[in-house]
Amino acid sequence: MKIKCDFCKTEYDIDNMPSTPVKCAICGYTWQVAAAPRKNAWLMFFASLCALLSAIIFTIAVITQHQAKQAAQGPLVASISGITTTTDDSGVTHIVVKGTVTNVSDQIYGVPDLLIVSTDENDKVLTQQKFMPSATLLDSGASVEFNHILAPQPNGVKKISAKLLNLDIPQGDKK
Repeated sequence: MKIKCDFCKTEYDIDNMPSTPVKCAICGYTWQVAAAPRKNAWLMFFASLCALLSAIIFTIAVITQHQAKQAAQGPLVASISGITTTTDDSGVTHIVVKGTVTNVSDQIYGVPDLLIVSTDENDKVLTQQKFMPSATLLDSGASVEFNHILAPQPNGVKKISAKLLNLDIPQGDKK
């Protein structure tokens, strides 16, 4: 605890609150050290309550933002998890696109057709192929995997995207 001489303003560090008057070693002035003011219990309660309310408001804001992002994304999300190649019996190489369609909503949704779009480095569409995933309905939180072999691709394919038809929402890409 720090105390200060009322006359010459010399500061002292002490361990315990003195019970008797204190005499300054510099100027000789004697004074009674006042007890440190106690923190008001109501003030501490109010500060704690404000901190708790701030935490609740922050949590609500984060949850609301997450729900808004999910709503903007749409109820179903198509994402590509892998792209490989395969060669058929006649020696033609094909691209195999693997991925999932996930229901991120809290309702059951019908799975629309998927569109696999191949684009070049300027995002110019080179080919589009539509197909139907194996599941027709997805429960809340459920996913269905898809595995689609593309027709022979033209040269210059730099990006392959999976889009759900009849849904105007952005979907997963794979470069």
